[in-house]
Amino acid sequence: NQRNFSPDLNAFVSLIDSLSRSGNVDLVRAFAEEMMPAVSAIGAKHANSLLKNFAAAGLVKELLWLWRKMKENNIEIDLLSYNCLMDGLVNAGFYESAARVFDSIIGGGRMSPDVVSYNIIIKGFCRWGKTQEAAAQLKEMEEKGIVPDKITYLTLIQSFYSVGEFDSCLGLYHEMQEKGVEIPPHAYTLVITSLCKNGKPHEALRVFDSMALKNCAANVAIYTALIDGFAKMGNESKAVTFFNRMKAEGFEPDAVVFSVMVNLLCKVGKVDEALEWYENCKESGVAINSVFFTSLIDGLGKAGRINEADRVFGEMGIIGCARDSYCYNAMMDGFVKAGKVERAIALFKEMEKEGCEQTVYSFTIMIDGLFKEHRNEEALKVWEQMIDKGITPNAACFRALSLGLCMAGKVSRACKILDDLAPMGILPDGAYADMIGVLCRVGRVDHACKLADGIVDREREIPGKVRTVLLNALRKAGNADLAVKLLHSKIGIGYDRMGSVKRRVKFQNLLRG
Repeated sequence: NQRNFSPDLNAFVSLIDSLSRSGNVDLVRAFAEEMMPAVSAIGAKHANSLLKNFAAAGLVKELLWLWRKMKENNIEIDLLSYNCLMDGLVNAGFYESAARVFDSIIGGGRMSPDVVSYNIIIKGFCRWGKTQEAAAQLKEMEEKGIVPDKITYLTLIQSFYSVGEFDSCLGLYHEMQEKGVEIPPHAYTLVITSLCKNGKPHEALRVFDSMALKNCAANVAIYTALIDGFAKMGNESKAVTFFNRMKAEGFEPDAVVFSVMVNLLCKVGKVDEALEWYENCKESGVAINSVFFTSLIDGLGKAGRINEADRVFGEMGIIGCARDSYCYNAMMDGFVKAGKVERAIALFKEMEKEGCEQTVYSFTIMIDGLFKEHRNEEALKVWEQMIDKGITPNAACFRALSLGLCMAGKVSRACKILDDLAPMGILPDGAYADMIGVLCRVGRVDHACKLADGIVDREREIPGKVRTVLLNALRKAGNADLAVKLLHSKIGIGYDRMGSVKRRVKFQNLLRG
């Protein structure tokens, strides 16, 4: 608090070092700005300390000032200096500049990059979103005889994990094992999690066992990944085993873990157990999230226990847990399956009123439900509303609409929608085959034949392929007589001549005579 007090260079360097260690970048910058005008001469010791701390804070302007001062004071700029400069540029997001500095080290001929240099440039490429270029640096290291360390591998594993290239994560892990490189705990976490996300929990378990042999303790993220991985496979016993093991090792399961377990119990039909878990979580004060609620509501709805699902949905609002589109969709789907379409319509409207995004799945649920209640015009209005909102229909949505129309006898309208969607490139593969198959399965062979003719007349598919689809659909529906009749006729692919006019034999002739 003394007036006119001005710290000397020693004090500035010491202060900046302490602030840098605490991660207070703003104060590091403030003291640097105060120090720089007062410094004319600087020694190597102070310069190297400042270089390291400016780099860690990503202060590029200050780094470049210091770089000039080092040259003015004839301080040797060695590999450590270049590494600090590169690190500062990477930390500040100047990845291209960092790459140029790296290239100048290689091209200068006076010094060669070391493992630290490569780790910095690999970090830069990874943050730049150029993971493949980063991986190429690993190969270059090996060609130059520079041994990569655990930081090299961990940086690459993190980057591959972030872009969903899980097989590459596993490959780097195996490479670390083969070369005897120490595997840090976070690398184990990323590899195990990536395997579970990739649907390979048994492989993840082998990595988990390997980690245990190295006396490396598991963490919450690893247990959560294994529980989730086995749960998605429907392996209840394994998921429960790891849940219990997690608790035995002193880790308290969070809302994510509980939601995974509840989702699993619902999927395997143990809805009563899922409800027990829900009540226990409420009693023990676990913060239940929207994923947990959605899993339970979806499970109850699919089990036909719509009143209980509705109760849980209501309790979600009472405790102030925000309902997202997944939750609304689960509840709407439950109401539709229970034949309570009016309740589903009310929720569909509530979504829009509450500012909750109506997804393509929301529209699919409503279209399917309305057609099943023979409210065909309303279903078509919902479809048009979806198109007007710019939402692209997916295969499930198109199937709900097209099958609903065909079942209602509106085959021409279904064909027109096929025509409208085909130029947009969003027509699902095998859409017409799906429609023909369902119509045959429910005994609407006349509609199936009319649809087949419409597809051929509009030149959406060659007659021979449509004939094969109809033939297979009839056989699968158990209608062997018509299948045999079609097989031994020229229906669909042959022609009848009436004077000088040649007409294709329609599929609808299958039901005549």
